[in-house]
Amino acid sequence: MNSSSNLIQGRGIEQQVIGQATRDGDGVKLTRVLTQAHQRRLDPFLMLDNFGSDDPNDYGGGFPDHPHRGFETITYMIAGRMRHKDSAGHEGLLQNGGVQWMTAGRGVVHSEMPEQEEGVMEGFQLWLNLPSEQKMCKPAYCDIQSNDIPEYHFQNSVKVRVIAGESNGILGAVHRPSALYPTNPLYLDIHFEETVCFQQTLDSHLNAFLFVYRGHVNVISPKGKEVVGLHKMAILQNEGNGVVIEGSPGAKVLLIAGQALNEPIAQYGPFVMNTREELIQAVDDFRAGLYNSSQKLQ
Repeated sequence: MNSSSNLIQGRGIEQQVIGQATRDGDGVKLTRVLTQAHQRRLDPFLMLDNFGSDDPNDYGGGFPDHPHRGFETITYMIAGRMRHKDSAGHEGLLQNGGVQWMTAGRGVVHSEMPEQEEGVMEGFQLWLNLPSEQKMCKPAYCDIQSNDIPEYHFQNSVKVRVIAGESNGILGAVHRPSALYPTNPLYLDIHFEETVCFQQTLDSHLNAFLFVYRGHVNVISPKGKEVVGLHKMAILQNEGNGVVIEGSPGAKVLLIAGQALNEPIAQYGPFVMNTREELIQAVDDFRAGLYNSSQKLQ
Protein backbone atom coordinates (compact mmCIF):
# COMPACT_ATOMS: atom_id res chain seq x y z
CA MET A 1 0.00 0.00 0.00
CA ASN A 2 2.51 2.58 -1.15
CA SER A 3 1.48 6.06 -2.23
CA SER A 4 2.20 7.85 -5.47
CA SER A 5 2.31 11.63 -5.81
CA ASN A 6 0.14 11.41 -8.94
CA LEU A 7 -1.95 8.84 -10.81
CA ILE A 8 -4.26 8.45 -7.80
CA GLN A 9 -7.92 8.00 -8.63
CA GLY A 10 -9.44 8.72 -5.26
CA ARG A 11 -12.38 6.92 -3.73
CA GLY A 12 -15.64 8.73 -3.26
CA ILE A 13 -17.78 8.65 -0.13
CA GLU A 14 -20.53 6.09 0.11
CA GLN A 15 -22.00 7.26 3.40
CA GLN A 16 -21.26 9.59 6.31
CA VAL A 17 -22.04 8.46 9.83
CA ILE A 18 -22.52 10.34 13.09
CA GLY A 19 -21.61 8.24 16.12
CA GLN A 20 -23.91 7.26 18.97
CA ALA A 21 -23.27 8.74 22.41
CA THR A 22 -23.11 6.04 25.08
CA ARG A 23 -21.31 4.93 28.23
CA ASP A 24 -19.27 1.77 28.73
CA GLY A 25 -17.08 0.20 31.38
CA ASP A 26 -17.74 1.89 34.72
CA GLY A 27 -19.64 4.78 33.20
CA VAL A 28 -17.00 6.05 30.75
CA LYS A 29 -18.56 8.56 28.37
CA LEU A 30 -17.80 7.83 24.72
CA THR A 31 -19.11 7.94 21.17
CA ARG A 32 -19.61 4.65 19.32
CA VAL A 33 -18.70 5.56 15.75
CA LEU A 34 -18.62 2.15 14.08
CA THR A 35 -21.55 0.09 15.34
CA GLN A 36 -22.89 -3.40 14.62
CA ALA A 37 -24.98 -1.90 11.83
CA HIS A 38 -21.78 -1.33 9.81
CA GLN A 39 -19.88 -4.53 10.63
CA ARG A 40 -20.68 -6.32 7.39
CA ARG A 41 -19.93 -3.27 5.26
CA LEU A 42 -16.64 -2.51 7.04
CA ASP A 43 -15.53 -6.11 7.58
CA PRO A 44 -13.01 -6.89 9.20
CA PHE A 45 -13.66 -3.98 11.60
CA LEU A 46 -16.24 -4.56 14.32
CA MET A 47 -16.34 -1.35 16.33
CA LEU A 48 -14.72 2.06 16.75
CA ASP A 49 -15.18 4.06 19.95
CA ASN A 50 -14.00 7.64 20.44
CA PHE A 51 -13.62 8.86 24.02
CA GLY A 52 -12.60 12.34 25.04
CA SER A 53 -13.28 14.56 28.04
CA ASP A 54 -11.57 16.80 30.57
CA ASP A 55 -14.17 15.90 33.22
CA PRO A 56 -13.00 13.06 35.51
CA ASN A 57 -16.65 12.12 36.04
CA ASP A 58 -16.69 11.05 32.37
CA TYR A 59 -13.71 8.69 32.56
CA GLY A 60 -12.69 8.16 36.18
CA GLY A 61 -14.36 4.75 36.53
CA GLY A 62 -12.34 3.32 33.66
CA PHE A 63 -12.88 -0.16 32.32
CA PRO A 64 -12.63 -2.70 35.17
CA ASP A 65 -12.09 -6.42 34.51
CA HIS A 66 -14.06 -7.65 31.50
CA PRO A 67 -13.62 -10.53 29.01
CA HIS A 68 -12.95 -10.75 25.27
CA ARG A 69 -12.73 -13.65 22.83
CA GLY A 70 -12.30 -13.96 19.08
CA PHE A 71 -10.87 -10.61 17.96
CA GLU A 72 -8.27 -7.91 18.61
CA THR A 73 -8.58 -4.57 20.41
CA ILE A 74 -6.46 -1.62 19.30
CA THR A 75 -6.45 1.32 21.71
CA TYR A 76 -4.85 4.56 20.54
CA MET A 77 -4.35 7.18 23.23
CA ILE A 78 -4.26 10.81 22.09
CA ALA A 79 -4.03 12.26 25.61
CA GLY A 80 -4.03 10.79 29.09
CA ARG A 81 -2.73 7.71 30.91
CA MET A 82 -4.39 4.31 31.22
CA ARG A 83 -3.05 1.13 32.84
CA HIS A 84 -3.68 -2.23 31.15
CA LYS A 85 -3.62 -5.55 33.03
CA ASP A 86 -4.87 -8.91 31.81
CA SER A 87 -5.30 -12.53 32.84
CA ALA A 88 -2.49 -13.66 30.51
CA GLY A 89 -0.02 -11.78 32.73
CA HIS A 90 0.48 -8.73 30.53
CA GLU A 91 0.66 -5.21 31.91
CA GLY A 92 1.42 -1.86 30.31
CA LEU A 93 0.89 1.87 30.58
CA LEU A 94 -0.91 3.46 27.66
CA GLN A 95 -0.13 7.17 27.37
CA ASN A 96 -0.02 10.15 25.00
CA GLY A 97 0.41 8.96 21.44
CA GLY A 98 0.83 5.29 22.35
CA VAL A 99 -1.00 2.19 21.17
CA GLN A 100 -2.09 -0.96 22.95
CA TRP A 101 -2.67 -3.88 20.57
CA MET A 102 -4.25 -6.88 22.25
CA THR A 103 -5.14 -10.18 20.63
CA ALA A 104 -7.88 -11.71 22.77
CA GLY A 105 -7.85 -14.98 20.86
CA ARG A 106 -9.27 -17.88 22.88
CA GLY A 107 -10.05 -15.68 25.83
CA VAL A 108 -8.67 -13.02 28.11
CA VAL A 109 -9.96 -10.87 30.97
CA HIS A 110 -8.43 -7.41 31.13
CA SER A 111 -8.85 -3.98 32.66
CA GLU A 112 -7.99 -0.49 31.42
CA MET A 113 -7.93 1.96 34.29
CA PRO A 114 -7.06 5.69 34.27
CA GLU A 115 -3.86 6.74 36.02
CA GLN A 116 -4.96 10.36 36.30
CA GLU A 117 -7.52 12.22 38.35
CA GLU A 118 -7.70 15.36 36.24
CA GLY A 119 -6.93 16.65 32.77
CA VAL A 120 -7.94 15.45 29.34
CA MET A 121 -8.35 11.80 28.46
CA GLU A 122 -8.86 11.22 24.74
CA GLY A 123 -8.42 8.32 22.38
CA PHE A 124 -9.92 5.54 20.30
CA GLN A 125 -10.57 1.84 20.57
CA LEU A 126 -10.90 -0.18 17.38
CA TRP A 127 -12.04 -3.81 17.27
CA LEU A 128 -10.46 -5.91 14.52
CA ASN A 129 -11.90 -9.32 13.77
CA LEU A 130 -9.82 -12.50 13.65
CA PRO A 131 -10.28 -15.18 10.96
CA SER A 132 -12.01 -18.36 12.09
CA GLU A 133 -8.74 -20.31 12.26
CA GLN A 134 -7.20 -17.66 14.57
CA LYS A 135 -10.11 -17.06 16.91
CA MET A 136 -8.84 -19.59 19.45
CA CYS A 137 -5.18 -18.56 19.24
CA LYS A 138 -3.09 -17.78 22.30
CA PRO A 139 -3.77 -14.28 23.71
CA ALA A 140 -1.09 -11.71 22.94
CA TYR A 141 -0.33 -8.12 23.89
CA CYS A 142 1.84 -5.39 22.44
CA ASP A 143 2.49 -2.05 24.15
CA ILE A 144 3.70 0.51 21.59
CA GLN A 145 5.00 3.80 22.94
CA SER A 146 4.57 6.98 20.93
CA ASN A 147 8.26 7.17 20.00
CA ASP A 148 8.02 3.72 18.44
CA ILE A 149 5.32 4.68 15.95
CA PRO A 150 6.92 5.58 12.59
CA GLU A 151 6.15 9.07 11.27
CA TYR A 152 6.86 10.87 8.02
CA HIS A 153 5.91 14.13 6.33
CA PHE A 154 3.95 14.13 3.07
CA GLN A 155 4.82 17.14 0.89
CA ASN A 156 6.47 18.68 3.97
CA SER A 157 3.12 19.77 5.39
CA VAL A 158 1.24 16.64 6.43
CA LYS A 159 2.46 14.53 9.35
CA VAL A 160 1.50 10.88 9.03
CA ARG A 161 1.74 8.42 11.93
CA VAL A 162 1.79 4.85 10.60
CA ILE A 163 0.29 2.67 13.31
CA ALA A 164 -0.26 -0.36 11.07
CA GLY A 165 0.32 -1.29 7.44
CA GLU A 166 2.42 0.72 5.01
CA SER A 167 2.24 4.26 3.67
CA ASN A 168 4.61 5.88 1.18
CA GLY A 169 7.09 3.07 1.74
CA ILE A 170 7.02 3.51 5.53
CA LEU A 171 6.18 0.36 7.47
CA GLY A 172 3.91 0.80 10.46
CA ALA A 173 4.54 -0.14 14.06
CA VAL A 174 2.45 -3.25 13.37
CA HIS A 175 3.14 -5.02 10.09
CA ARG A 176 2.37 -8.74 10.10
CA PRO A 177 2.47 -11.57 7.53
CA SER A 178 -0.83 -11.70 5.65
CA ALA A 179 -0.69 -15.51 5.63
CA LEU A 180 -1.39 -15.51 9.37
CA TYR A 181 -3.32 -12.22 9.58
CA PRO A 182 -5.23 -11.85 6.28
CA THR A 183 -7.03 -8.67 7.41
CA ASN A 184 -3.82 -6.74 6.55
CA PRO A 185 -4.93 -3.55 8.36
CA LEU A 186 -3.87 -0.04 7.46
CA TYR A 187 -4.16 2.47 10.35
CA LEU A 188 -2.95 6.02 9.77
CA ASP A 189 -3.24 9.15 11.92
CA ILE A 190 -2.93 12.11 9.54
CA HIS A 191 -2.22 15.67 10.76
CA PHE A 192 -2.55 18.58 8.31
CA GLU A 193 -0.27 21.54 8.94
CA GLU A 194 -1.26 23.44 5.77
CA THR A 195 -4.04 23.24 3.19
CA VAL A 196 -2.78 20.39 1.02
CA CYS A 197 -3.86 17.03 -0.39
CA PHE A 198 -2.68 13.77 1.13
CA GLN A 199 -2.68 10.72 -1.14
CA GLN A 200 -2.62 7.05 -0.23
CA THR A 201 -2.86 4.17 -2.67
CA LEU A 202 -5.41 1.58 -1.62
CA ASP A 203 -6.59 -1.51 -3.47
CA SER A 204 -10.26 -1.18 -4.36
CA HIS A 205 -11.18 -4.50 -2.70
CA LEU A 206 -10.12 -3.26 0.76
CA ASN A 207 -12.87 -1.84 2.93
CA ALA A 208 -11.95 1.63 4.19
CA PHE A 209 -13.23 4.54 6.22
CA LEU A 210 -11.94 7.73 7.77
CA PHE A 211 -12.83 9.58 10.96
CA VAL A 212 -12.23 13.30 11.47
CA TYR A 213 -11.32 14.22 15.05
CA ARG A 214 -10.05 17.78 14.50
CA GLY A 215 -11.34 20.36 12.03
CA HIS A 216 -12.72 19.10 8.73
CA VAL A 217 -11.41 17.61 5.48
CA ASN A 218 -12.45 17.19 1.86
CA VAL A 219 -12.42 13.80 0.17
CA ILE A 220 -11.57 14.23 -3.51
CA SER A 221 -12.65 11.80 -6.21
CA PRO A 222 -13.37 12.07 -9.95
CA LYS A 223 -16.90 13.09 -8.90
CA GLY A 224 -15.57 16.15 -7.05
CA LYS A 225 -15.05 17.21 -3.42
CA GLU A 226 -17.12 16.16 -0.46
CA VAL A 227 -16.71 17.72 2.99
CA VAL A 228 -16.37 15.50 6.04
CA GLY A 229 -17.01 17.47 9.19
CA LEU A 230 -15.75 17.13 12.74
CA HIS A 231 -16.56 13.82 14.48
CA LYS A 232 -17.96 12.24 11.33
CA MET A 233 -17.03 8.87 9.85
CA ALA A 234 -16.94 8.58 6.07
CA ILE A 235 -17.32 5.09 4.60
CA LEU A 236 -15.35 5.08 1.35
CA GLN A 237 -16.57 3.46 -1.83
CA ASN A 238 -14.72 0.41 -3.11
CA GLU A 239 -13.43 1.99 -6.29
CA GLY A 240 -10.34 3.65 -7.72
CA ASN A 241 -6.82 2.95 -6.56
CA GLY A 242 -6.48 5.19 -3.54
CA VAL A 243 -7.69 7.96 -1.28
CA VAL A 244 -7.16 11.71 -1.70
CA ILE A 245 -7.82 13.84 1.39
CA GLU A 246 -7.55 17.61 1.43
CA GLY A 247 -7.22 19.05 4.91
CA SER A 248 -7.03 22.57 6.29
CA PRO A 249 -4.41 23.59 8.89
CA GLY A 250 -5.02 21.76 12.15
CA ALA A 251 -7.25 19.05 10.72
CA LYS A 252 -6.62 15.52 12.00
CA VAL A 253 -8.09 12.33 10.60
CA LEU A 254 -7.79 8.58 11.03
CA LEU A 255 -7.66 6.51 7.84
CA ILE A 256 -8.38 2.82 8.41
CA ALA A 257 -8.62 0.01 5.86
CA GLY A 258 -8.49 -3.77 5.79
CA GLN A 259 -9.20 -6.97 3.88
CA ALA A 260 -12.67 -8.40 4.51
CA LEU A 261 -12.79 -11.88 6.02
CA ASN A 262 -16.20 -12.64 4.48
CA GLU A 263 -17.06 -14.95 7.35
CA PRO A 264 -20.19 -15.10 9.52
CA ILE A 265 -20.14 -12.70 12.48
CA ALA A 266 -21.79 -13.88 15.69
CA GLN A 267 -21.46 -11.36 18.51
CA TYR A 268 -22.64 -11.28 22.07
CA GLY A 269 -21.14 -8.26 23.81
CA PRO A 270 -17.37 -8.80 24.17
CA PHE A 271 -17.41 -12.19 22.42
CA VAL A 272 -17.17 -12.37 18.61
CA MET A 273 -17.25 -15.79 16.96
CA ASN A 274 -18.65 -17.32 13.77
CA THR A 275 -21.60 -19.33 15.08
CA ARG A 276 -24.19 -19.21 17.86
CA GLU A 277 -22.79 -22.46 19.27
CA GLU A 278 -19.31 -20.92 19.52
CA LEU A 279 -20.79 -17.91 21.31
CA ILE A 280 -22.53 -20.12 23.85
CA GLN A 281 -19.24 -21.95 24.45
CA ALA A 282 -17.39 -18.62 24.83
CA VAL A 283 -19.82 -17.47 27.53
CA ASP A 284 -19.78 -20.86 29.28
CA ASP A 285 -15.96 -20.88 29.34
CA PHE A 286 -15.89 -17.37 30.81
CA ARG A 287 -18.43 -18.24 33.49
CA ALA A 288 -16.37 -21.33 34.33
CA GLY A 289 -13.36 -19.11 34.98
CA LEU A 290 -11.30 -20.57 32.12
CA TYR A 291 -10.18 -17.18 30.83
CA ASN A 292 -8.44 -16.62 34.17
CA SER A 293 -7.00 -20.11 34.44
CA SER A 294 -3.29 -20.77 34.19
CA GLN A 295 -4.30 -23.97 32.39
CA LYS A 296 -5.41 -22.23 29.25
CA LEU A 297 -7.79 -23.79 26.75
CA GLN A 298 -6.01 -25.96 24.19
